[in-house]
Amino acid sequence: MQRRSAERRHAGPTRTIPRVAFEQSDRAHTARPPAALGDVVEFLRGHPPFDALPPGDVERVALNSEVEFFAAGSTIFSQEAQPVQYLRVVRSGAVEIVLDERVLDMLGAGELFGHASMLSGLPPGFAARAHEDTLCYRIPEEVARTVLARPQSLGFVARSLLTMRAPVPAAPAPRTAQPEPANRPVAALIREPLVLCSPQTTIREAAERMTAQGATSAVIQLEGSLGILTDWDLRARVLAAGVPYDAPVSLAMSAPAHTVGAERLGGDVVLEMLDRGVRHLAVVAATGEVVGVVEASDLLAAEALSPLYVRRAIAGAQSVSELAAIARRLPTSVIALHEARLGASSIARLHSLLLDALVRRLIELAQARAGEPPAEFAWLALGSHARREANPSSDADSAITWYGDGEETIVRPYLHSLATEVTAGLLACGIRSDEHGASASNELFVRSTESWQRAARDWIENPTGEQALMLVSVLVDSRPVWGIHTGTAVADTFAAAGASPELLHLLARFALTHRPPTGFLRGLVVEHGGEHHGRLDIKRGGVLPVVDLARWAGMAAGVTSASTPERLRAARAAGTLEEADARTLEDAFELFSELRMEHQVEQLRAGVEPSDHLDPAALSDLARSHLKEAFRAVASVQRRIATELSLGVR
Repeated sequence: MQRRSAERRHAGPTRTIPRVAFEQSDRAHTARPPAALGDVVEFLRGHPPFDALPPGDVERVALNSEVEFFAAGSTIFSQEAQPVQYLRVVRSGAVEIVLDERVLDMLGAGELFGHASMLSGLPPGFAARAHEDTLCYRIPEEVARTVLARPQSLGFVARSLLTMRAPVPAAPAPRTAQPEPANRPVAALIREPLVLCSPQTTIREAAERMTAQGATSAVIQLEGSLGILTDWDLRARVLAAGVPYDAPVSLAMSAPAHTVGAERLGGDVVLEMLDRGVRHLAVVAATGEVVGVVEASDLLAAEALSPLYVRRAIAGAQSVSELAAIARRLPTSVIALHEARLGASSIARLHSLLLDALVRRLIELAQARAGEPPAEFAWLALGSHARREANPSSDADSAITWYGDGEETIVRPYLHSLATEVTAGLLACGIRSDEHGASASNELFVRSTESWQRAARDWIENPTGEQALMLVSVLVDSRPVWGIHTGTAVADTFAAAGASPELLHLLARFALTHRPPTGFLRGLVVEHGGEHHGRLDIKRGGVLPVVDLARWAGMAAGVTSASTPERLRAARAAGTLEEADARTLEDAFELFSELRMEHQVEQLRAGVEPSDHLDPAALSDLARSHLKEAFRAVASVQRRIATELSLGVR
């Protein structure tokens, strides 16, 4: 549902529709539009998507539309109805969009509904009900499809289909009968027939069977594992390499093939594809039986798969300038994933994976110029990047640890110089370093493993001063993106923090320094001056309070480097957070993340640098209501924790 301005949301219903004679029907009165066709055309052209269409198209819509009247309280279509066959435009009155008797939104004059169901061929998943006496223009499917397929309409369709998702409620909303691919088991997304071959099958026979069955891959059954042959293998490993067609398929296959469990969700699987750089995964049942092969295109719209291509392009870039050009595609990837209705947490994970790829390639390019490093090292992502929660506005916090007995006077200058070059490369790609200095380009964040461990133990044993607590909060999130990938000396050392009540007590107090804005009456607390006057900082007021509490509770449960939801789940299981409080924080974090991502995507579409300051007036009434309740719920959890730990925080 398209978002409305504050003025339109609060405006009264339009009452200028000419009088017409209506024909009786079971649920509404219908009639052809009045003779004054110009009035209908003028009205439609005042609202998207009709405002961007050629005059002839708008006139055709007006000629083929009918007027419907719905009495207040009457149902226009039900939640379980068959796919909608008409596009409707509210002429006057108001229409409620209802899910399980909860009103999700209120549509006013000029707004469309029913097109998501009509275009997808799926049940609507929500009910439409007249909030008051309402007039609608009803446009037949064949006319509506033609109009919505126009290039001028595509932006409107993408935005409106995207926002058909209900804002995240305080409790998880029940899923519809047809969830999005990201929320469905991967086995249910397989579209191609399974082609099975033995290793002795000839390449020609395998290709013929793939062609006959319309498949782009074949699975080869090996002893204890699987192989896979794809269209790409046939081009690159057979045709281009001159391998004879009567050779066994084992010469051209990829083995062992990457596999995925049949019950894994599509959203998780596409992340795995991106991380591994593959476009096909063999789907295996719990019994070990091969179910089929899932392609990247089965999981998301083709446009949203651009992260896969971006990752491949990053790996092949030969210079910083090439990487900077590729990085300009990152906003497009984020927008495409959002339009494919992937959740904010999944988009953030994908975005973080692309940042990983950028960092790795920049390190490779810097090493090629500087020569072999004097010691083995790891590049650590910190903060939101480490938690795989990076947004388009996020900084790239980082640190370096090196291993072995290398001479510090040799190793540190080399690594600091490399880090400075990588950081400059990231900036050229539009990614800033932490403004507070948490960056590998700062010599303090380039240390040996022994030095990091010594510092971490000192902070655990003597947790005094806000600076030490801030460093603990930053470094406990560390995750390696280059070098050793089995944990880090920094984060692993903090696993012992659970045995330090004093450190945990101080971390809890530190976590409560970020307070949600709850001191509002009719509106939300906003900034009263400066660059962000009248706007709400969703990161500082919403995201950070939950992140900080999750970090403290996770450390108390013995969990260090992990995402915010993973920490909350671990804290709930260990009893360091009450189950109700942990679930409240999880739900609030999801809501804050969704609103933050949607805000930043709109900024990217407008060509504006993304920020965390959103305009409360741009939110729907329902979203604002949920946001207020989430702020209050997080503040309530903070007060309970403060009371239990005798922290004296009000």
